[in-house]
Amino acid sequence: MIVLAPKDPVLEKTISNMQEVAARGGRIILIGERHAREEAALELESFLAMPDVGATFAPIVYAAPVQMLAYHTAVIMGKDADQPRNLAKSVTVE
Repeated sequence: MIVLAPKDPVLEKTISNMQEVAARGGRIILIGERHAREEAALELESFLAMPDVGATFAPIVYAAPVQMLAYHTAVIMGKDADQPRNLAKSVTVE
């Protein structure tokens, strides 16, 4: 399970969900601020420390590692990340 855990109002629920997954033997990769790792108090498969940013900028900052994960997953699977299948193209006519 890959978890994004910025400091936001639902962090406690996110940590609770991580604990449920860990209790069932799931492996967790956590992408979040250091306090999320400490609050979770779980054994993690991996942890990517993110900078402590405000709620306004968190979506922008957290998008980068998720995009890199998607790109490298596509490359490992042998897919062309620059030419995805079934990509609908839109054309604007003025």
